[in-house]
Order: sequence, then C-alpha cells, then structure tokens
Amino acid sequence: MEAGAGWLMLDNMEVADIEEVMRMRAGRSGGSEILLEASGNVTLDRVRAIADAGVDLISIGALTHSAPALDLTMLITMDAAPCPR
Repeated sequence: MEAGAGWLMLDNMEVADIEEVMRMRAGRSGGSEILLEASGNVTLDRVRAIADAGVDLISIGALTHSAPALDLTMLITMDAAPCPR
C-alpha cells in the first residue's frame, strides 16, 4: 500500500490476516481506492468467512481445479450422410 499499489492480491492468507490488511487499508487516506483480492487456498468452505472479512474480490480456484473435462470433437463432412460417430 505504501508503494502506491492500486490492487493487492492477498494470496494464501488466513482470515485473521485478511482482516488485519482490511484494518490497515481502512486507516489509510484514500485506502478505499485500493482493491483487495483474496486468492490461493480459497475453498468453498472458506469463501463465506473470507467474504465477511470485507475483501473486494475473491478468486476461487476450487471452481475449476476439479472440473471434469469435456471432449468436444467437431467432425465436418461434405456428404449429406450422417456423421459415423
């Protein structure tokens, strides 16, 4: 914050540490203009507590880490016959 960052990523932080950063930002003149984003180790179990801490943004990798893959194959033919698959 002292270096003039406009956006800070709070990566892999405990909720108590996030709350401390929130207090630091609140105590700064113009601090509300600094965006704070929580990321890293944000699980669906922890997201409510992190949101309640007051951050502006939350990145939840758990939404995509275990998402099943979808295999999309596009078979294009010039024939009017149906695709063999």
